[in-house]
Amino acid sequence: MTIVCLGELLIDFVAEEVGVTVGEAHFFEKMPGGAPANVAVAIERLGGQSAFIGQVGDDPFGRFLADVLEAEGVDIRGLRFTDQARTMLAFVSLAARGERSFSFYRNPSADMLLSPDSITPDLFDGAELFHFGSITLISEPSRSATLKAAQIARDRGLLISYDPNLRLNLWPDEASARAGMLAGLDYAHIVKISQGELNFLGGDVKALWRDPTNLIVVTDGESGAIAYTDAGETVAPGHPIESVDTTGAGDGFVAGLLMKILEHPRDYRSRLQSILCFANAVGALTCTQRGAIPALPARAQVEAFADCD
Repeated sequence: MTIVCLGELLIDFVAEEVGVTVGEAHFFEKMPGGAPANVAVAIERLGGQSAFIGQVGDDPFGRFLADVLEAEGVDIRGLRFTDQARTMLAFVSLAARGERSFSFYRNPSADMLLSPDSITPDLFDGAELFHFGSITLISEPSRSATLKAAQIARDRGLLISYDPNLRLNLWPDEASARAGMLAGLDYAHIVKISQGELNFLGGDVKALWRDPTNLIVVTDGESGAIAYTDAGETVAPGHPIESVDTTGAGDGFVAGLLMKILEHPRDYRSRLQSILCFANAVGALTCTQRGAIPALPARAQVEAFADCD
């Protein structure tokens, strides 16, 4: 199974001190990240196959990130390099239980300049599912590139997954953020959204339902997740852990969710309890280490951690 992920690929500089702001921190550790890239790596570690479409700067950070994805087995034919902007950087500070605050450097960054011309149908050859997020919907030309990719995926009959990831300080204003995040719903069969993001969009799951929608999953950290289908709701509690850093936890959850859905494409709705258990376990384990990509677990770790059958 191949899952094509499109979006941002960046460097997270994570503060080594806990409980301080980005401005107060003295030392940072360089870690690869970016929500759709995290999903691509997590898919590989869980035993699947993934490809990544995006753009980084033709700079040392961009080359480092390409090497990271390639080393993980991710197909990077769709990764572009540009000399028109630098690779995006994010400085991350951690609260006592691993909750994060971000300061982004992207004015513009390379991912924002991803062109629709870079999106070619051959990048979807052999794919079963396309996953994207909302960050590349913020501005042009990456917005048009993202929607072109979603249209190609739809035309090819792929399952489409969407994560309306909220980073409010990247949008011009709240109204633009709501409109942009909602735009991606028109293409998605599967939507993963956090409780905080749902609240930002009005708090009503039914209002997010579109013609293509088959499944909406609302995550709420250690409390677990609720899956909504046209047949009803499925609730799955979280797995207790000692949280160190929540960066990438939602992306790990997405990877676990998508992997299990593709393993049971015809009857996944009847398996949602075990699917959510597995996805919750991937997300929980990601919280036990610092960083996003460095913390994503292998499948054997997940299966040893939680019995979800």
